[in-house]
Amino acid sequence: MRFYNCQHRHYCGIDLHVRTMYVCILDAAGQVLVHRHVKSTPEAFLEIVAPYRDDLVVAAECMFTWYWLADVRAAEGIAFVLGHALAMKAIHGGKSKKRQDRLAQNASLLRGGLLPQSYVYPATMRSTRDLLRRRLHLVRKRGQRLAHIQNTRAQYNLPDFERRLAYPANRDGVPDYFPDPSVRTSIEVDLALLERYDAFITDLELTLVRDAQRHDAAACHRLQSVSGIRESTRADHPVRNS
Repeated sequence: MRFYNCQHRHYCGIDLHVRTMYVCILDAAGQVLVHRHVKSTPEAFLEIVAPYRDDLVVAAECMFTWYWLADVRAAEGIAFVLGHALAMKAIHGGKSKKRQDRLAQNASLLRGGLLPQSYVYPATMRSTRDLLRRRLHLVRKRGQRLAHIQNTRAQYNLPDFERRLAYPANRDGVPDYFPDPSVRTSIEVDLALLERYDAFITDLELTLVRDAQRHDAAACHRLQSVSGIRESTRADHPVRNS
């Protein structure tokens, strides 16, 4: 785990939410300079930190709302630390439930060089990473449908399928395994969903590889190493409008 241990004149900890944020600013001696609840907007952020811009570092926990804050501070040349949410919880699992106390603790961790860091992903690559995470969500949903078919087969003590159902070409005749009409209808629903998931996932993979190639060769190589993304996927392959 990496910890931020650079020294500054001012340390700002932010409890960031969608519409509001709570800001705590400490000086180098640990004296509380600001403890305020403001709107989650770039204008409000810049206004509250304006008197302390001289050698300021800002920290926020790695929640889903941190993108805009990282971009604003980058444009303004302000140092920024993204706190590792799970590690921060482990460091002070018995922390106070009061927001004010929690913020002071986080700012003190930053000041003391004990704030665990997450990687601040480059702004130009965040959308590609988010799309990759969306693909993972669809892959898991696809796996649930495959598992349901196999579990239903086992539930009725039916023979094993001769081929792996992960491949679309091996799914022909699968509903015929199940003599009960209602069970057969349930399996047909699974197969219809699998067909859609296969199309969506393939399109996402093609788009991901194309986007990764625009970033750099190393990003594309890392993407190709992800389990399930075929090495034969080419970025110049046309993407279907599904």
